[in-house]
Amino acid sequence: MAHVRPLANGLRTDHPVPGLPFVDDSHIPLDEGPEAIEAVGRHDGSGMWGRFDHNAENGGWHAFTTDPLQHSLGWSVRYHPDHGRTVLLMSNRDTSFLHSQWSGDQLLFRAGGYWWDGATWYRPGQVWDPVAQEHERRRSRAAVTVSVADMLDGRADPARAYVGKVTTYDSEAPGPENWLDHLALWVEHRQEQNSALPLERCVVDVASPELTGGQLLGAPEMAELGGITASTLRSYISRGNSEVPDPQAAVNGRDQWAKAVADDWVEARQRSHEGITATMSAGDRDNLSPGAAEVRDRFAADFQSTLWGRPDVRKRWILRQRNEASVREVSDALAWNVAVSMDRVLPTDMLGPVVRGAVLNNFSESVELRAASAKRRKEKQTKASWWHLTLTIPVAKMLDWYIRHYPSSAHWHIGEIMREARDRWDVPPTATLRTLRQALALDGELTDEQRATYFALLAPREDID
Repeated sequence: MAHVRPLANGLRTDHPVPGLPFVDDSHIPLDEGPEAIEAVGRHDGSGMWGRFDHNAENGGWHAFTTDPLQHSLGWSVRYHPDHGRTVLLMSNRDTSFLHSQWSGDQLLFRAGGYWWDGATWYRPGQVWDPVAQEHERRRSRAAVTVSVADMLDGRADPARAYVGKVTTYDSEAPGPENWLDHLALWVEHRQEQNSALPLERCVVDVASPELTGGQLLGAPEMAELGGITASTLRSYISRGNSEVPDPQAAVNGRDQWAKAVADDWVEARQRSHEGITATMSAGDRDNLSPGAAEVRDRFAADFQSTLWGRPDVRKRWILRQRNEASVREVSDALAWNVAVSMDRVLPTDMLGPVVRGAVLNNFSESVELRAASAKRRKEKQTKASWWHLTLTIPVAKMLDWYIRHYPSSAHWHIGEIMREARDRWDVPPTATLRTLRQALALDGELTDEQRATYFALLAPREDID
């Protein structure tokens, strides 16, 4: 997902982002609801835009609009009936990206992507969960919410602060160094608002052992952990590669990442298309997957036998025999070897859906058989019955072949199998993986190490409190 960064806090926000200035938002109808905010940007031919969406789970909403006075800027608003609202000034091109990130239960983002749902802080989402079809939620350990009341100690002076205007806002200007003074001025303006949240419920930041200095890594350490050079990492960052997480802090102008975030990044890289391919090709001289290496070795032996083992072909290497007709005869012989072996080289775009359908059909038969048996015995079917999921030998062998030849494509389709088995029969993803792994152990050709390594990249990870 794209990384977006707010430019300033709206003056009527309930949750100020630390370090950002406060800008007057009085010309935006925040108190009139999401429809009114959207309507500000709904003017045909003006180059403005706006949108709002309701959140059915908690009764909240989120909206954005182009600023009517400065079209290069926009306002993003997130409202929750219990936790108030966040109002942020954004680059106008970034408002839709933040809007999509607010479509779930993410209320606040802090410290380079750490997010809060009103009760719990989570690390930036990086590792994809193929069953839930979203990034895994990994809790920040021992995280503490820092409120406005926690930050103000009476020494801040609002007289040293100011409220910016959107018409004169400079997005290139550095944030205020005396930010607590600006926070104190925001508190003064807040006293004029009706039904404002108490300051102890106005969230400013997150504190966690994960974010302490001893747990932060610089670019060289981050790159080493990911198995790349520091220059490669910096190149990724300069190109805006969204797979690299935002840094959690900047120390003396240098980006710093929490080690916990870096570990998640490494795991996400391992589970990516490139990471899976690299893992499954480890140890091969040409970096080929196990199945592709088998094809190479088989054809290499066939070609060696054809080109050198047959005297009628070997004589073609005599200088006077080297002509177009002779080369064509040899080429035709090699092409024939490939053509008669097509049953071993099946296109993955056809194979994937077929294998997925075959596995799910086997599962369906197992579920129906178990249900019929339980009905005959007048027993209630329990989750223990998921141990009775089975694959037929041909399906197990085909799945094993698919993994050995197309590991990254098979990885995606197995994720779909886990998701469909859960949605259709309430089969836990771990039970699905256990069934597949056991079937391949009995009827497949992957080595024990290859099978263990591959299925480890599929296993859902559960947080341990």
